[in-house]
Amino acid sequence: VQLVESGGGSVPAGGSLRLSCAASGFTFDDYAIGWFRQAPGKEREGVSCISSRGGSTNSAESVKGRFTISKDTAKNTVYLQMNSLKPEDTAVYYCYARGPLRTYWGQGTQVTVSS
Repeated sequence: VQLVESGGGSVPAGGSLRLSCAASGFTFDDYAIGWFRQAPGKEREGVSCISSRGGSTNSAESVKGRFTISKDTAKNTVYLQMNSLKPEDTAVYYCYARGPLRTYWGQGTQVTVSS
């Protein structure tokens, strides 16, 4: 099982990034996929998630209207489009896949937003 994140980087405030989470080794459609983030000295925070089937989404209030989660089932990939980035969005972003029996995690990708 693998969840491989990509797309992190450094951008100025107001910029955009698109994170990708490529999944393999499990039945993609059976898992809800989402993103957490963790900034230094802060607790881990749920950002957005998309359901296993149907594609319903949920996002934290802090990112609503700025971040959009989507998935491409043919590519077993989930995306997090992040617009209007703020310095407080700076964190390591982790992709996860939550299934009926367990949750898998990616290795994380750093997002840094400068003021």
